Amino acid sequence: MAIVLITGGSGLIGTALTQALRASGHEVRHLGRRPGERNGIRTYGWEVARGTMDGAALQGVDHIVHLAGAGIADKRWTPARVQELIDSRALSALLLLRTARELGVVPKSFVSAAGINYYGAVTSDHIHTELDGAGNDTIGRISLEWEAAVDQWSAVCRVVKLRTPVVLAAHGGALPKLMAPVKWGVGAALGSGRQWMPWIHLHDLVECYRSAIFKEAFFGAYNVCAPEDVTNGEMMKSVARVLGRPFFLPPVPGFLLKLALGELSCILLEGSRASNDRLLRTGFRFQHPRLEGALRDLLGPR
Repeated sequence: MAIVLITGGSGLIGTALTQALRASGHEVRHLGRRPGERNGIRTYGWEVARGTMDGAALQGVDHIVHLAGAGIADKRWTPARVQELIDSRALSALLLLRTARELGVVPKSFVSAAGINYYGAVTSDHIHTELDGAGNDTIGRISLEWEAAVDQWSAVCRVVKLRTPVVLAAHGGALPKLMAPVKWGVGAALGSGRQWMPWIHLHDLVECYRSAIFKEAFFGAYNVCAPEDVTNGEMMKSVARVLGRPFFLPPVPGFLLKLALGELSCILLEGSRASNDRLLRTGFRFQHPRLEGALRDLLGPR
């Protein structure tokens, strides 16, 4: 059985991945700002801004999963906030690398979260593949610097970057926020509603991580989106249908979102499709390939 160190392990993805790995008999450690032991998981401390971490976290580690990072949509994108978004992802990856080199630790893999918005916040007919370059807007720059730091691990071990879209989960993530207005009967598309909205069920994302960690055929970047492409309008209609709620209001005007959120609104008002062909060529198969089935699995009677 393997020893896996997870940064950002207390978040939505980290929690689900931790549970899945432990259920398979693997030892899981977390790296975070609050060291201690919770629910049988040892958390080692680090201070990314200060460039310090507890090197004991890396001793004997077989694989590292890097999920840490400030929330992309938590605050308006001021210049300081954008730099924080970059540093929380890139500097943390580099701190891990520097510490591993100092200690002579050589894991088998470094698997990192990445964003499907790597290609930029644009709406077009183009279906992006992993060969496409980064977008030249703010979200593209954040993603590019994030991945560039992660790529430095390739001199040490196998590197995998999972470019992740909206993650659908019963508790946490985007779905409860999408559901809230729908439950009150005021659900509506955002902006034009025609922007593409790549998505993935949490269970499938966890399986992507498990494959990336343990299967040596995985390397480089992967778009980890479900096979069914939907627009924002189609997403909201599906949520309303599954919840049995009406959906009749006109779309929320884009200018209102821009006034409220500033540049951050671009990730809500724009979006393109991304091909998952490279992921499928590894033999990976989605358990929840269709949106309505995924929603019914998450929101149906329990």
